[in-house]
Amino acid sequence: MRAPVVILDRPQLAENIGAVARVMANFGLSELRLVAPRDGWPQERAWASASGADWPLEGARVFAAVTDAISDLQLVLATTARPRELVLPVSTPRQAAAELHDAAGQGIATGLLFGAERAGLETADIALCQGVVTIPIDPKFRSLNLAQAVAIAAYEWRTHSLDAPPPTFQNQPPPAPEAELHGLFEHLERELEAAGFFHPPEKKAAMVRNLRAALGRARFTMQEARTLRGVVTALVKGRGQTFAELRRLAQAAQARRSEGFGEPKA
Repeated sequence: MRAPVVILDRPQLAENIGAVARVMANFGLSELRLVAPRDGWPQERAWASASGADWPLEGARVFAAVTDAISDLQLVLATTARPRELVLPVSTPRQAAAELHDAAGQGIATGLLFGAERAGLETADIALCQGVVTIPIDPKFRSLNLAQAVAIAAYEWRTHSLDAPPPTFQNQPPPAPEAELHGLFEHLERELEAAGFFHPPEKKAAMVRNLRAALGRARFTMQEARTLRGVVTALVKGRGQTFAELRRLAQAAQARRSEGFGEPKA
């Protein structure tokens, strides 16, 4: 089955990217994606840190934004501390490995998203994911190297893959790719903006994040996502038809008044 994609959002040090590639190779992960690496790509120092684990680096793909990096994936888990602003399922790396393994067994493309070394993930990027993975580290010392975080998640994936029975293939449609969901989100947000829903304006960003997180938890199929876009379109067109009908009636009434219809006779 296809192992999870590892996505690094805005990684800062080439040495850390190389160390990530090394632990990926240790535990059977090979697909690496980089979102806006600070110092560009490729970087020779990454190969030196990989200690021979060249294949994740050689196949690494670079993207400008998280939305682009996960557009073809159907289940993405964000590895971070649980954000208070969002309501998403939270799991340990072990629980996440079981979920990813089951999804991969159904042919679902999965990924693990990791934040930058200093600041971690932005809340807006976490809102694009379907769950949060939190590593149970000791609160007395919360600092965890990027490669260490990837190693823990990769180890749990490898352990579960070796120990678990073959996954049961289910005869049901898979979740829609992230690109399809983003199209739905953006469509809905455009129409809500036009309808004046985002009020007051300073709360728009938080409202958008909450909407995306709530809709993302539903795990819509491709057909469901397209059906919902059709619903939004129908509501907008219906609203426009209603206004057009009211305008037509008003114009007809004005025309009748202009021609003297409906006026009292002398």
